[in-house]
Amino acid sequence: MKKLLAFVLAAAMSLSLAACGGSTTTSSAPASGAASGSAAPASAAAGKYKVGILAPAVTHGWVAAVAYHAEARCKELADKVDYKLYTSNNADEMTSQLDDLMTWGAKAVVAFPQWEGMEVPIKKAVDAGITVVNFDIAINVDGVYRVSGDNEGMGVEGAKYIVDKIGKTGNVVILDVPTSGSVAELRKKGFTETVAKLAPELKLSTYATKFTREDGLKDFADILTKNPKIDAVYSMDDETSIGALQAIKEAGRTDIKVITGGGGAQEYFNMMPQNENIWIESALYSPAMVRDAVDVAVNVLDGKTEEKVKIIPTTIVDRTNCAKFKDDKSPY
Repeated sequence: MKKLLAFVLAAAMSLSLAACGGSTTTSSAPASGAASGSAAPASAAAGKYKVGILAPAVTHGWVAAVAYHAEARCKELADKVDYKLYTSNNADEMTSQLDDLMTWGAKAVVAFPQWEGMEVPIKKAVDAGITVVNFDIAINVDGVYRVSGDNEGMGVEGAKYIVDKIGKTGNVVILDVPTSGSVAELRKKGFTETVAKLAPELKLSTYATKFTREDGLKDFADILTKNPKIDAVYSMDDETSIGALQAIKEAGRTDIKVITGGGGAQEYFNMMPQNENIWIESALYSPAMVRDAVDVAVNVLDGKTEEKVKIIPTTIVDRTNCAKFKDDKSPY
């Protein structure tokens, strides 16, 4: 396990996040006047709002950083927010945690509903008058606010980058992550539609993987044996790309000229200038965007007008500008 991931997991543990099971972190605000878990109204204590945070358990450095930044923002708003943060391993667990937040008296919930099957419980919360702000994931529920990076734009920029580096012909492997729902769907849509416009003669081959370096290594090792010539790789995630790059190195392959990514992992940034024979790119998709989701929830509770969907534009990082995005204090 890389040193960075070990650091991320250590930071995640300090937030009471545990990959082996769901957990909860509760604010300790002495002015609240109500015990945590009570059903008192969210604003009953010193004008504070009760805000719930629902995130997946730590399976990925980026996910750990989402919980980190969400909690950090709630702490910054401690004068007006009491919060509970839960992490879960599946939809059933997240649904149970959402029920707990409703019983607690949450007036707003910031949810990262990575698990399929969250539409019904989230609709139940909305129907109960709770402000729900989804982070990153789009689900089919009316009345939900959403804050996300530009997933489709990441695909568009990835296509432009690959065409710029290899030209309008060649073999491109797409590393799809169908289990991620709308995230991969939109990134793939932006990529394939842009390729069709810019370089329709590119040959695209799609393979399923996951947003982890372990799966990137394992799956791309198999892909390399099946494809004797690959010019570029459209990967949607930095962790996946780190694994794929290890597979490329172990196989001794020199044909691949470009690999993309997404997320903004510091370790991935550090790899960019070290690999002169392959262009390593990341579409910046910072987990710190979840802070905006917390702000949207609080603003709505304050009676302010917020757009239902807030999309944060894509920034491309590679060896030419990665130094600007390095941050030794980042948990990811």
